[in-house]
Amino acid sequence: MTDEIPSLEQDSSIEDTAREFHLLVDPVFRAYEMGYQDGTFYFYGTPLVGPEAIHHALATSFAGKGYHLVIRSDLGEDLLIVTPIIQKPERVWVNIVLAIATVFTTMSAGAMMFGVNIFSDPSQIIKGLPFTLAIMAVLGSHEMGHYLMARKRGMRTSLPYFIPFPSIIGTMGAVIKHRGLIPDRRSLFDVAVAGPLVGLVVSILVTVIGLTLPPVEYPVQQSTFMLDLQVPLLFSFLADLVGAEEEMLHPVAFAGWVGMLITMLNLLPSGQLDGGHVMRAMLGKRAQHVSSFMPLLLAGLAVYVTYVLDENSMIWLFWSFFLFIFAMAGHPRPLNDKDKLDRGRMVLGILTFVLGLLCFTLVPFRVIMN
Repeated sequence: MTDEIPSLEQDSSIEDTAREFHLLVDPVFRAYEMGYQDGTFYFYGTPLVGPEAIHHALATSFAGKGYHLVIRSDLGEDLLIVTPIIQKPERVWVNIVLAIATVFTTMSAGAMMFGVNIFSDPSQIIKGLPFTLAIMAVLGSHEMGHYLMARKRGMRTSLPYFIPFPSIIGTMGAVIKHRGLIPDRRSLFDVAVAGPLVGLVVSILVTVIGLTLPPVEYPVQQSTFMLDLQVPLLFSFLADLVGAEEEMLHPVAFAGWVGMLITMLNLLPSGQLDGGHVMRAMLGKRAQHVSSFMPLLLAGLAVYVTYVLDENSMIWLFWSFFLFIFAMAGHPRPLNDKDKLDRGRMVLGILTFVLGLLCFTLVPFRVIMN
């Protein structure tokens, strides 16, 4: 026995919690000594099953009570440490500042799509508002899908962080931060699949609205770089549905196209992308084989695009390297990793990947000189 065992204080609420926790651990860990210090409970005893089985049996229950479980051996004695999960206060002002900055950067990008020179006439930046509303709806809905589902499943996550960036769309997207543990594979699946599905629905709505708007025509100066977009099957289907041409797009329709491209990339089944989370929930540990194969698949795709199609393949080379890093990082393991998904979720997962394929194009865009 270790010489320094934190003692239980003479506090009825602490003693009641200690007894409650003792009843939880008793079926898998026979505790003969309990202690308490600074909010943390200590259980010294004899494990009745292996460490993995103890973690599987107890971690979800403790997480639901706001505690984190650690199993370790201390000087030859087995020890369970139950520590309160400390939730840091949200700095919502950061989300707000980034969102406001992204409004201005995307509005600048949108105004230029309407032929406005924002440097010589900055007051005309307001003309980019339709694109701003469209692109932020697409990006924000994706992350809010994750956020709302995570809250529903009792998981801790931040509000969306928009990333302002001076580029052709004025942003590098939006992200949320997951905090804490993943209870089980069902929760992992629900949170992962919610973002792409909600984002894709909004992308479809934005695309249909944009395709009903007349293309923007303005004089283009010589020696100007332009994008020649290649549209995926889903976009073509929507264009045929509303009877629109695909040659010249309104900036709002372009925002829908961006949403489809982001959905497709996010659904690549690798690492900690949404597709990697969905695949991990569907296949368990076997998903690592798919995750590791994806960088090779994209590298092969880059070779095909470069040497067979004679097109620029930088996007696939970049994502091949990106996914290689993601695959090496692995995937966080749910606390309950044994319970498989039900049939309905498996079917939904397959349909989600099919929708991702409908947003795929071999060469999403070409940069051309006017």
